[in-house]
Amino acid sequence: MSVSSIRRLAVGAAVVAAASGGAIFFSPSVASSDRGGPILDSLRRRIGDPTASVPSRSVQESLLIGASFSNPLDVLVIGGGATGTGVALDAATRGLRVGLVERDDFSSGTSSRSTKLIHGGVRYLEKAVFNLDYGQLKLVFHALEERKQLIENAPHLCHALPCMTPCFDWFEVVYFWIGLKMYDLVAGRRLLHLSRYYSAQESAELFPTLARKGKDKSLRGTVVYYDGQMNDSRLNVGLACTAALAGAAVLNHAEVVSLITDDATKRIIGARVRNNLTGQEFDSYAKVVVNAAGPFCDSIRKMVDEDTKPMICPSSGVHIVLPDYYSPEGMGLIVPKTKDGRVVFMLPWLGRTVAGTTDSNTSITALPEPHEDEIQFILDAISDYLNIKVRRTDVLSAWSGIRPLAMDPTAKSTESISRDHVVFEECPGLVTITGGKWTTYRSMAEDAVDAAIKSGKLNPTNECVTQKLQLLGSYGWEPSSFTALAQQYVRMKKTYGGKVVPGAMDTAAAKHLSHAYGSMADRVATIAQEEGLGKRLAHGHPFLEAEVAYCARHEYCESAVDFIARRCRIAFLDTDAAARALQRVVEILASEHKWDKSRQKQELQKAKEFLETFKSSKNAQFNDGKHN
Repeated sequence: MSVSSIRRLAVGAAVVAAASGGAIFFSPSVASSDRGGPILDSLRRRIGDPTASVPSRSVQESLLIGASFSNPLDVLVIGGGATGTGVALDAATRGLRVGLVERDDFSSGTSSRSTKLIHGGVRYLEKAVFNLDYGQLKLVFHALEERKQLIENAPHLCHALPCMTPCFDWFEVVYFWIGLKMYDLVAGRRLLHLSRYYSAQESAELFPTLARKGKDKSLRGTVVYYDGQMNDSRLNVGLACTAALAGAAVLNHAEVVSLITDDATKRIIGARVRNNLTGQEFDSYAKVVVNAAGPFCDSIRKMVDEDTKPMICPSSGVHIVLPDYYSPEGMGLIVPKTKDGRVVFMLPWLGRTVAGTTDSNTSITALPEPHEDEIQFILDAISDYLNIKVRRTDVLSAWSGIRPLAMDPTAKSTESISRDHVVFEECPGLVTITGGKWTTYRSMAEDAVDAAIKSGKLNPTNECVTQKLQLLGSYGWEPSSFTALAQQYVRMKKTYGGKVVPGAMDTAAAKHLSHAYGSMADRVATIAQEEGLGKRLAHGHPFLEAEVAYCARHEYCESAVDFIARRCRIAFLDTDAAARALQRVVEILASEHKWDKSRQKQELQKAKEFLETFKSSKNAQFNDGKHN
């Protein structure tokens, strides 16, 4: 770190301060939060109704089948990730007739394999300052606005997380302190908490496993700042269910096999869809089709023109999960730049520690797998900053996600590759949205719906209202809600002999249910108590059998993998525990969905194959060298 770097940072801070008079505190999107009025109140009552239930899968499929040439949907969304479900929710809450199809499950792709951070982009701010790039600065402004709004709209699934940045010389202390104070300044009224400096001694008390000495330097202190953290796939499922309550016909395990084109106008007017659970195919017509298929959006575009220029530059992001003792419960560790220039982090997440990440070129596949050298890179990187032995055998789970970095197809060079999103209509009736990040999914969806309205000359009843619309489970939820569960419910458990015995709704189970399901947790607890499904699915984890039944009935959980990966996060937290829970998960789903023995066997096999793509210490093939 040099004196010139700090001088440039100080100059950048002055530029940011000058900009803050208008762009930060009085941005148009903040002023627009008063939109909605009676319509927003009506939506809140519908979504916040404690007795509300999403329409059944058969009803949703019937609505899609009923979208005919003469009576089409306004919008048909392809893709059930964060962006796709966000588009469906936005369009439905504008009074449009909406359908959504997802070939696998909601959040089955990139959206469940994220870093779990809701962030404005500290690194993007650094680039904006050093390059004096006001465009980058505006992106950070916008992401920080969306960060705070997302936490407020799903408070049971999102929270503020302090992140510690270690400094091994005094230049770093000054550099990061100034930079993170600028991050606070840019956040403005959307600030979560103020950043601050901690001495080396204070830092060691806050983060006991942090190394006090580097290879040739001693820790001079740390700067702690705040970003957000989420349970990504449960947030995604919440978006899908909220969209369903708002009137959208959402259907997972439904794959688009071809697009329907009007012979006269050459406009896209719908899609041929296959129900992947039954094999049945049907046509669903729409005035506009929105392609929100993430890394797979090029395959949808190629259904129109096989020779179309690809716009996705896939990047692989690998993460690993370690035991909870690697990081304290309420503090993350982020190193903005390691010796080879990469970002490394360790964050507490759902009772474990998630560490990452990599950023490398990859091919697009449905089930990406982490490579052993990527796992070893993460272990190597974090070991430089910890005072404990980092072991490969401690890896409980490891996964790879594909970031759909977007390139504008009309651009002349690859320099247009961006982490911002791209919305365009290269073929009449087909609006594509891709790129971006989880934090800004809501505004991405708003842009896509605006484009769809323009393309199809649609007539919404109102403007976008999602900025102030809380998701299912948020209404009436408080951080203390878990105490009511612990006090009012018991977990009735079936013993191996078939006898049903009561057990306490302990604090761990109550907190888990409250944070995973929000105000809907009472329903799960009722199933645990009244149907004898109060037993834990795996030792050492708070997940209950009742959750499987609840998700099958109320969250479109259609397979064992849907549950262990997206409704409950056990596959991501502990691959081996997920394998031990599989048999019971399949038994409960079989009871809910009336599966025969053949289907149960098939589900077990598919789930085992899925878990093999998560390279935990048990199922990985490796020669352990440095990290024994």
